[in-house]
Amino acid sequence: MARTPTPGSPAAAGYRRRAEWEPHRCTWLVWPHCQDTWPGLDLGSAVAPAYIEMVRALREGETVHLIAQSDTHAQNVRQRLAAAGIESEIAPSTDEEEDAPPAVPVQIHVWPTDDEWIRDFGALVVRDGEGRRLATDWRFNAWGGKYPRTEQNNTVPELMANVHGLGREPFDVILEGGSIEVNGAGLAMTTESCLLNPNRNPERSRDDIEQLLLDGLGITETIWLGDGIAGDDTDGHVDDFARFVGERTVVVAHEPDASDANHAPLAAAAETLRQWGGRDGRGLEVHTLPMPPALYHEGERLPASYANFLIGNAAVLMPSFGVPQDAAAETLERLTGRPVVRIPARALVWGLGACHCLSQDVPL
Repeated sequence: MARTPTPGSPAAAGYRRRAEWEPHRCTWLVWPHCQDTWPGLDLGSAVAPAYIEMVRALREGETVHLIAQSDTHAQNVRQRLAAAGIESEIAPSTDEEEDAPPAVPVQIHVWPTDDEWIRDFGALVVRDGEGRRLATDWRFNAWGGKYPRTEQNNTVPELMANVHGLGREPFDVILEGGSIEVNGAGLAMTTESCLLNPNRNPERSRDDIEQLLLDGLGITETIWLGDGIAGDDTDGHVDDFARFVGERTVVVAHEPDASDANHAPLAAAAETLRQWGGRDGRGLEVHTLPMPPALYHEGERLPASYANFLIGNAAVLMPSFGVPQDAAAETLERLTGRPVVRIPARALVWGLGACHCLSQDVPL
């Protein structure tokens, strides 16, 4: 039975979460600063080079907003970008973004955060048919209470809303941006292992969650998948293995080795997607992406996956690992119609995420 939006909710006012390939106003990143995210790695030499390549690729098609931790950190980030030939400026703390993009497409803001995974704690901006935008603000509890710090991350949605001059709709519900994947037309994919996990919203049923996704993000149909990939500490974020690249086109990661821990859950996800018909019976066009070879750091399995890509206005940013399977870029170029920029991600995934997890896009 079709659901109806709760009166007064964003969906009732015509707002919906746009697809990632729809035009962006900008993309947000938090510059690497938390040593706990990448223990044992030098953030400047091991992690920052990947960020530089992400900024370089994104700025060709949209504004890039970077979050730094202090005035000194912001100056260091600006100097690092300048050394790479990328102009940036430190944004005034009180200015709101105007309709026109800023003259310098890389803007640095000084906001303390607990870590870098803004996909999961940043505002999820929705848009209506007349171009009005609204920041939806969901609570973040560090992936089910796995880490002790969340206070500063939970300030970011309101700060983003202020920068963009947007109204803000708070939801007293745990929801991470990486746990849902939308096609922009009311369809979402998510996982039972994450959204139905008692460490998120133990008092909420599946029906409750679906109603909240409808009210906040305009989701009218939800495809529930099972488990996530090995090494993922989020309890199974969907953006690590199944992504929309078109309104009815999905890419899903595939692991051919039956002895690998990812083989069974990925095969089950692909089968669910192929069998899904939807209310209109149209179903989905399902394509596969290879998984890279199992990647470990100090004996720990890492969630390396090509599905953790980000679709920007001018390019697709895809994690790469220096292996033959990096040719997955060819599939993404064909399906998205955009060039793929390969972002070196061996260091990034030691932090248990990659390009999509580290970014948050805002629709135009």
